[in-house]
Amino acid sequence: MLRCRSIIVVLSLFFIAAGPPAQAAKDGPDPIVVKDPLYGEVLFYFYQEDYFPAIVRLLAAQNKWFADEQSEPLDRFEYAEQAELLLGGLFLSYGHHLEAAGIFERLLADNVDKEIRDRTWFFLAKIWLQRGYLDEAQTALSNLSEDLPVNLWREAQMLQSQVYIDSGQYDRAIELLQNWKGKTEWASYAKFNLGVAMVRSGRVSAAADILDELGDLDPFNEELTSLRDKANLALGYSLLQDGQPLAAKAPLQRVRLEGPFSNKALLGVGWADAEVENYRRALVPWMELRGRDLLDSAVQESMLAIPYALAKLDSISQAADHYLNAIEAFYEETNRIDRTIGFIESGDIFDEFLSDDPLDSTGWYWRLEELPQGPEARYLYHLLATHEFQEGLKNYRDLNYLQNNLDQWRQNIDVYRNMLETRLEAYAERLPQVEDTLARADLDGMVDRKLEFDSLLNDIEQSNDWLALASKHEFEMWGEITGLENTPALSADIPEADEVRDKILLLKGVLQWELERDFKDRLWRIRRDVRKTGEALVETQRSRRQIDDTMRNEPLRFDEISARVYGLGPRIEGIKNRVDVAKSEQRAFLQAIALGELQAQKQRLDVYAVQARFALAAIYDIAATVGDASE
Repeated sequence: MLRCRSIIVVLSLFFIAAGPPAQAAKDGPDPIVVKDPLYGEVLFYFYQEDYFPAIVRLLAAQNKWFADEQSEPLDRFEYAEQAELLLGGLFLSYGHHLEAAGIFERLLADNVDKEIRDRTWFFLAKIWLQRGYLDEAQTALSNLSEDLPVNLWREAQMLQSQVYIDSGQYDRAIELLQNWKGKTEWASYAKFNLGVAMVRSGRVSAAADILDELGDLDPFNEELTSLRDKANLALGYSLLQDGQPLAAKAPLQRVRLEGPFSNKALLGVGWADAEVENYRRALVPWMELRGRDLLDSAVQESMLAIPYALAKLDSISQAADHYLNAIEAFYEETNRIDRTIGFIESGDIFDEFLSDDPLDSTGWYWRLEELPQGPEARYLYHLLATHEFQEGLKNYRDLNYLQNNLDQWRQNIDVYRNMLETRLEAYAERLPQVEDTLARADLDGMVDRKLEFDSLLNDIEQSNDWLALASKHEFEMWGEITGLENTPALSADIPEADEVRDKILLLKGVLQWELERDFKDRLWRIRRDVRKTGEALVETQRSRRQIDDTMRNEPLRFDEISARVYGLGPRIEGIKNRVDVAKSEQRAFLQAIALGELQAQKQRLDVYAVQARFALAAIYDIAATVGDASE
């Protein structure tokens, strides 16, 4: 989980550095607005911890940003650097540290904040060291500046000492750790690494003082308690190897009886007593070991040490019984290992490691919830304790995830094919209707009529023909007045005719006055409507050209999409074949690790069984010799 949290810290720092500064608000900083929808989709999957779809969509978005020449500069370049940093973090969280390192080394050289660059190199060094890449870890540590925060600087120094120790540079590790200051947890780790470096360089006496001080500390958490046990165990065995059994006994007895190092400590305590020929006391820790898990090498060795001590105490019959019990136990354990080897060689065990949901989380965040059921499970604890097997198992599960994901993509291709065929059918069905409608649409005639309207309005304006702009009602009224004016009866020279003529002239004058008054307003409105009609015709002509272009290009577009869709199937099959091959190779790799571990256990049991048989034969010889002498 530490590695997972480290990756989240790195990615969080990336976003802090890449995004614009947020202004303080009452409820916290303002959110950073992501303007590009493709990048927003990537961040959605990232925050859901679905790293594989996030990587896929980020790579697709990058291709679009830099392949689409018509896209805006904002879409193409604003998120480019952030996307690269995010892609590196996603690769890192998925376990692809080499790809991530390539991105970080390229982007973190000059144009990123110094603090972010230091933190990134620190986490890269940590991951590379865990992976066993000592040269790369050293390079990353060399890129750190002195401005690294104090807590990370202490851990970086510890990483540097570990690099020196793992590469055999013990003197440089001692020089680095001797000057460690402070009384923090890191100081305890520094003392332990210093003691280890001194032991490996042959300075046992100097290392004894350091490890003894560390082995007598008062821990305040489980981590320091385990470190204390580890220091006592290392000190005890280094003194045993140096021929100081009495001095070795004290640190070994400080190891907890229920801790992870208790078996080796009990074995060491027994051998310390045996070295000074106190075999009765040696039997006490060895008898305790006898009832523990036989898979532990310390327990196996104790099953030979017990009869050895009994033989030294002249308890020949008891020693023989214990040798027989050890031989039988080794034989049964060897048979169980053989059955487990056969189960592993079948390959079924690795499929049982996979969860029921094959599209669950992948990468470093996957954790095995429970072991497969069966007698073979007891051996898997030891296999899973090794970093190499765990990483290999994660890779195997990731390959299984990719295999299932490719199967799902292949099913999606069938869906895309059906969609494409449906659209092609709809296009073929609607195309004749569109062509018929377009053929009946006389756009050129409409343009000519618009030009005629423009010319007519110009003539009306020049001649001030106010009657031409009258409404239908007004025009009919004008016709009625004109008709009344031409009535023969009104030509009579009588007062009644004069009165009617005067009324008709009044009505005609009023109507003419209203038409002349509204003439300019009506002319402006009609010209506005005609102008809008012209704009609509221009837009219609543009749409017509677009429709013509679409009708001409759509078959080509369908052909292109069809080639892509129908071409994806073989590509997916090719990738799936590669994944299948990689999965088989990964299964073989895991089998080699598991079989190597089990073969080593079996070989050790065979050696112990041979030693037990020889010792038992020697006891029988002694018993026979004693019997002959007594006769």
